[in-house]
Amino acid sequence: MSVPDESELSAATPLLAPADGVPPVLDTAADITAAAARLSAGTGPLAVDAERASGFRYSARAYLIQLRRAGAGTFLIDPIPVADGLTALAEAINGLEWVLHSADQDLPGLAELGLRPARLFDTELGGRLAGFDRVGLAAMVQRLLGRELRKGHGAADWSSRPLPDDWLNYAALDVELLLELRDAVAETLRHQGKTAWAIQEFEHIRTVGPPATKADRWRRTSGIHTLRRGRQLAIVREVWSVRDALARSRDVAPARILPDSAIIAAATAEPKSLTQLRALPVFGGPRQRRYSRDWLAAVERGRTLPDHELPPMAQPFDGPPPVNRWERRDPAAAARLSRARAAMSELSTEHSIPVENLLAPDLVRRLCWDGLTDYRDADPREVDDFLAAGRARPWQRALTVSRLAPAVCAPD
Repeated sequence: MSVPDESELSAATPLLAPADGVPPVLDTAADITAAAARLSAGTGPLAVDAERASGFRYSARAYLIQLRRAGAGTFLIDPIPVADGLTALAEAINGLEWVLHSADQDLPGLAELGLRPARLFDTELGGRLAGFDRVGLAAMVQRLLGRELRKGHGAADWSSRPLPDDWLNYAALDVELLLELRDAVAETLRHQGKTAWAIQEFEHIRTVGPPATKADRWRRTSGIHTLRRGRQLAIVREVWSVRDALARSRDVAPARILPDSAIIAAATAEPKSLTQLRALPVFGGPRQRRYSRDWLAAVERGRTLPDHELPPMAQPFDGPPPVNRWERRDPAAAARLSRARAAMSELSTEHSIPVENLLAPDLVRRLCWDGLTDYRDADPREVDDFLAAGRARPWQRALTVSRLAPAVCAPD
């Protein structure tokens, strides 16, 4: 397949509106059931997209679903009024191949609605495997189809109602060319001999499920690195937990309840009264004053916590320590990692695949730190078993084991 180079991309034709116009938003069970019947009568894969309200809402809920299938057309579905009435839609589409761009972003929210694909094609992931330097939807549509998708309202508050007409136009365009893009990416992968690799990757994304919730999420509070005492960290943890509970119950993004900067200010000042608390930035505002007693109680819990219950200043490791500490703690492991990274970099160049798509970087680090019982007597089978236990796909292991085994098992 001929892929245009960068010099040809400026001639892309703007795509300003769907060819058949913007379809109406379907928000009743009857309308969605009728749409399901039309989708069932269509042919081929199903283009799927979903709009969330990241930055506005706590959940990853889908507030608008866009679907397109050959012979059926495009459908815009508002799932909020009919969240329990999507059975007919699920029956119509769950047995199909879905085509999404960055599928891992939308699959969890769609699964909450009972919508799950039988097969998957991820155009963004396909672009990575094909070695494209830019894999955003607009960049790939421009590169492979010669059309220009202009930036729109992806970061908007899609939970607001009614949705403006220009937002709906943007939403419909997101699936207008997705089926054509799927075919172009598939042909590129076929030409490069990577089809089997892509199939394994797509199936992994389809079945892996959402990532496990990380422990100590409060440690990601912006500005926490400025704090120097465990008592301050305890206050951050307590205030963060109250904010998180409020955000979850109201389905509001935590930063809209209370910004991170206010949490750090409270941990630094350690206020002992409502007056002192409300004198701090943000806490005196009308939205925060209604929760003043909750914030102060959280500060008090952290401020009076027994010393032996204070959180450690450094986050406990779940796995290897930060790489910048390896040389001091285990020089042999640091040498293994250096050799492994060099081997992975060579493979990345040979196959035009980003290193992180060849193998998860964390899996490589774990292999080099303490993944094997005895590195001196290890053989490729042990490396392969370790990668398999870490859910590396067969194609990844077939490519990497022969390079990683001598790299991690070489004498130091």
